[in-house]
Amino acid sequence: MAKRAKKKMSKKQMRRRKQKRMLIIEFAILLILLVVLFVWVKFGKLDFTTLRDIATNNLDDDTKELLEGYTTIALFGVDNRSVGDYDTGNSDSIMICSINNDTKEVKIVSVYRDTFLDVDGDGTLRKCNYAYNHGGVESAIEMLNRNLDLNIQNYVAVDFYALAEAVDAVGGITLPEGLGSEEAEYVNSYIGEVAAVTGKEGNYVSAGQTEMDGVQAVSYCRVRYTSGGDFKRAERQRTVVNALVDKVKQSSVFELNDLVDSILPYVSTSLSASNILGMATAMQDYTLAETHGFPFEMRTETYGSNPGSVDVPCTLESNVSELYQFLFEEEHTASSDLQEISDSIVNYTGFTESDAVDYGY
Repeated sequence: MAKRAKKKMSKKQMRRRKQKRMLIIEFAILLILLVVLFVWVKFGKLDFTTLRDIATNNLDDDTKELLEGYTTIALFGVDNRSVGDYDTGNSDSIMICSINNDTKEVKIVSVYRDTFLDVDGDGTLRKCNYAYNHGGVESAIEMLNRNLDLNIQNYVAVDFYALAEAVDAVGGITLPEGLGSEEAEYVNSYIGEVAAVTGKEGNYVSAGQTEMDGVQAVSYCRVRYTSGGDFKRAERQRTVVNALVDKVKQSSVFELNDLVDSILPYVSTSLSASNILGMATAMQDYTLAETHGFPFEMRTETYGSNPGSVDVPCTLESNVSELYQFLFEEEHTASSDLQEISDSIVNYTGFTESDAVDYGY
C-alpha cells in the first residue's frame, strides 16, 4: 500500500500550535508560581530558627552510619502560659521522633521530664526538663544527645496550648478508651485555665467519654496526679498524638489546610522549608509504628528539695541500649561520655539494674 503523503501545515496552523504550546507552558509556570506562593504564605507563619552546631558525644563510626539512616527530631511541648514564646518555659513534653528513611516507619519515645540526667554537660544531675528552662532549645537538644548517645540536629517546638488548635482543626479526636472517673475529674479541673489561655470555649467532660475537642485534649495531656503520675501523663500525651495522626490521615484537603493555618503560627522549628515539603509529600507513606516511654527500667526517688522527686534510670547505659533496640533495632555500645554519666548517676543514687521497679507504664 502506498504511503500517504504527510500534509504540510499552513503558517496559520503552525502559529496556532505554537500558541497552544506556549499556553500550556504558561499555565504550568502559573501553577508552579501559585504553589510557590502558597508555600511561601504558609511557611511565612512559621518561626524558623537556625541552630548552631549541636554537640554530640564521641560516637564510633558504626553508630554514626546507623544514625544516618534515620531522621531523628526532638519534639518539645512548651508550657509557659504564653502562646508563641519558645525561648523560656518548661518543656513539659519531651519526645524523640525517629523516622526510618527507607521504610518511612515512625517511632516516638517520650522522655519523662523528671528523668535524672546530666543537664548541662558539666556533670550537673537534675530533672531533664531543666535543660530547656535554663538554656533553651539548643541546650535541651544537646542534653538528649549527651545522655542518649544520639545525633539530633533538628527540633520542632509547639506551645503546649497550640495542640488545642490542631485538634479542633481536624474536628476533634477519638481516644481508644473512655475516660476514667478520676481522669475526668482532673481534666475538668484544667478546663477553665486552658480555655482562658487559648481563648476557646471550655466544655466539661464526663467519665466514659471518648470524643474530645482541643481544650479537653490539652487538659487530658496535663493530668499527672492519677495512678502512674508523670509516666501515665506521658502515655496520655502519646495517646493524643496517635489519635491526632489517625485523624489527620483521614482528613480532607480543606481540613488539612485548616490544620496548617491553625498551628503554623505557634510552631518553632529548625527544619528548612525543603525538609518540611519533602516530609509533607511523603505523609501518606509514613506509618506510626510504636511509642514508648524513657527510661525503660527505672525507679522514682526523692532527694530533698533539689533535685526533688526524680526518675532514676537503672542504669542509664543499659536503658540507652534498650532505646537503640527500640528505635533502630540494633545493639549499641555506649560511648565513653555516656558511660561516665551513667556511672555518675549510679554513684549518686546507688541504684543499678537490679533496683529497677516495674510501675506498669
